Amino acid sequence: MGKSTVIPFGPQHPVLPEPIHLDLELQDEKVVRASTSIGYVHRGLEKLVEKRGFQEYVYVAERVCGICSFGHGWGYSKAVEGLMGIEVPKRAEYLRTIWHELSRLHSHLLWVGLGADGMGFESLFMHAWRLREIILDIFESTTGGRVIFSACKVGGVRRDIADSELKEIVARLDKLKKEIDAMIYIILGDETIHARLRRVGVVTLEDAIALGCVGPTARASGLPLDYRCGDEGGAYKDLGFRPITETEGDCFARCKVRLRELLQSIDIIKGCVENMPAGDIAVPVKGFPPAAEHFTRVEQPRGEALYYVKGNKTKNLERFRLRTPTNVNIPVLVKMLQGCDLADVPNIILTIDPCISCCER
Repeated sequence: MGKSTVIPFGPQHPVLPEPIHLDLELQDEKVVRASTSIGYVHRGLEKLVEKRGFQEYVYVAERVCGICSFGHGWGYSKAVEGLMGIEVPKRAEYLRTIWHELSRLHSHLLWVGLGADGMGFESLFMHAWRLREIILDIFESTTGGRVIFSACKVGGVRRDIADSELKEIVARLDKLKKEIDAMIYIILGDETIHARLRRVGVVTLEDAIALGCVGPTARASGLPLDYRCGDEGGAYKDLGFRPITETEGDCFARCKVRLRELLQSIDIIKGCVENMPAGDIAVPVKGFPPAAEHFTRVEQPRGEALYYVKGNKTKNLERFRLRTPTNVNIPVLVKMLQGCDLADVPNIILTIDPCISCCER
């Protein structure tokens, strides 16, 4: 066996949208071992829960990450609602589902662009981000923001969407769906993408279970793990949601899962619009959180996120803790990198869609 060489990968690297550092132990061009170091983006956001009122903290929670901002606001609000025994109106649940699935579209299209850029497919990168602008325009028209929305609050949502605007959103998504279909046809049929992603970074079903990976990373290995099938709330139960899975467990399978989820999210939003209930969008929230604790989950674009809150009978919570999908997908990333070629490292990292801003609070 030849001499090993350790080289650094990140935190500054052309392929990485966010800073993660890897030490790669190489023998020739093969990765023998990889170890990760995180901690470049620590902001102390969880500590702020002691200094902001529980209603105010929604604004902090959604700033954990711009890409997943609505989901973090929803997860925090849902945890506090469970702590205080608040029942959210049905219409608010449907509106939350619409914004959450728009966030999934926004996130997955952003990922398609970054993945294409990592392979040098610049025209696909620009095309995917052009389609993403359509989603951001919908966010802007319905919430006033394009990245941070401040639409969610404890007890419901701050804004309603008129029925006429909902119909317009469906019309725009129908046009978008045709463009996404065409883009998927190009991606799945491209020989260069096949050569770069097939049989690369394979995670077996057994490894996916043992390492506890979540989201599209788990579903691409045949593990039908999606909390939207559980008690997430929103409209998922009413719409008969079923997760999308693949079985190959390689980079290409993870790509296919996210591409198919783009179309699924559009169908979920259309289902919400068709079945949108009338009524209030929020309920009054009185008093302070009790001296108790509550735990809940939300299926973010990258997988299941966990939210924990602890009250102390004051307006400021005693504790807020968040476990994001990237936290638990990093161990499986290390497994993927063992035995791969150095040239495949960027693509493997991108196919777990790491969100380091979420991972480090």
